[in-house]
This record gives sequence, structure tokens and C-alpha cells, in this order.
Amino acid sequence: MHSTVSLKVHYYGTPVVLISSTNPDGTTNVAPMSSAWWLNDCAMLGLGGSSRTTKNLLRTGVCVLNLASADLVDHVDRLALLTAEPVLSDNKRRTGYRYEPRKFEVSGLTRQKSDLVTPERVAECPIQLECEVVDSHDFGTAQAIQVRVLRSHVEDSLIIPGTAYVDPRSWDPLIMKFCDFFGESRPLAPSRLAAGWSMPGRMRNYFDDPIEIPSTT
Repeated sequence: MHSTVSLKVHYYGTPVVLISSTNPDGTTNVAPMSSAWWLNDCAMLGLGGSSRTTKNLLRTGVCVLNLASADLVDHVDRLALLTAEPVLSDNKRRTGYRYEPRKFEVSGLTRQKSDLVTPERVAECPIQLECEVVDSHDFGTAQAIQVRVLRSHVEDSLIIPGTAYVDPRSWDPLIMKFCDFFGESRPLAPSRLAAGWSMPGRMRNYFDDPIEIPSTT
């Protein structure tokens, strides 16, 4: 049996990516996102149209896609409601965002120099993809930005020996499903973003009790 529901969020489960980009002052901004998909050597990124990351990518034409593993969930969550944009929109202010230019320091992540692009990589991420912007498209209030991978950095332990392939049994990506964090198909930790968006059925219910969805009647 199916119910007809007007879903407010369509985040069915995608890898969490920490995007490194270059701010106007030359510093590296790092921001989490989970609307990304890949085809061959290109990726399509869905980003808010007014975000600092979007502005940086369209201005500079380069970025680094740092793919977070499940054990980085706490570091990623510290970035969830931070923005490098000094002027907050009314929506971001209501959601609970605050301006923070020191993203690496606040999150406890480490800077790592890139080879081909200006933004720094995130050292803790097992997979880091240096990219160039290929194209961008208006997508409602968002931007769909196409990037091409210029260079891939992969932790040695993830590579199948003697090949150029990632071992899927060793790679445990941090997944965001409906604004909550998962790894190995298990709930990992409560998400500040989910709390900011007032998502029903908080993560604590996943561990102990059935998810409680508030009545709409």
C-alpha cells in the first residue's frame, strides 16, 4: 500500500561532500553538501544560489570535492550551520546559521595543499577530487554546477592493489538521508541541519524507539 504525500525534502541518500573553494580574500572555504552525482570524470553539484560556495565556484572556476567517510560525522556536523557569507539571508538566520570564516579550525579539520587548484584539500577525507567548473545552470533558487575532475587523491588503503579502482568494501562514505547522517546503512549521529530544518523523527528515535511523526490533523 502507498500513501500520496507531498514530500518537503527529496534527500533519499547521497554521499556527503566537503567542498573547498576560494574566498575573495584568498582563504579556503570548506562547506558540506549532499546533492552530488557523478558520471565518468564529471560531477553535478546542487548548491544554493546565494551561498558563498556557489559564488566562489562561479567566480574562480575551481574547487575540491572532499568525500567524507562515516567516521568524520562529528567534524562534518560542526560545519552544518556555518556560513562564510558575512550577510545572512532571513531564511538562514531563521534556520540558525551563523557567519564563521574559520571553518577548518572550528571543525577540527586539517588543510592540505592541492596540486592543480588553489583551494586546499581536507586532509582527513580519504578521497579528494580537484576539479574545474565546466558549466552551470539555474535550478529554481539553486544552481546546478557541472565540474570535471582534474586529479584524484585516494587513500592507499582504499585502492585495490595493482589497480586504479576503489575497493567498495573498504570505502564507507558518510551518507545523508533526509537530513540525517548514516554510514554502513546505520544511523550515526543527530544532525544539526535536520534540527534547523525541523525534520520529524529525530535521530535518537532511530536507536531506541520507533520514529514518531507528528500528526498533521
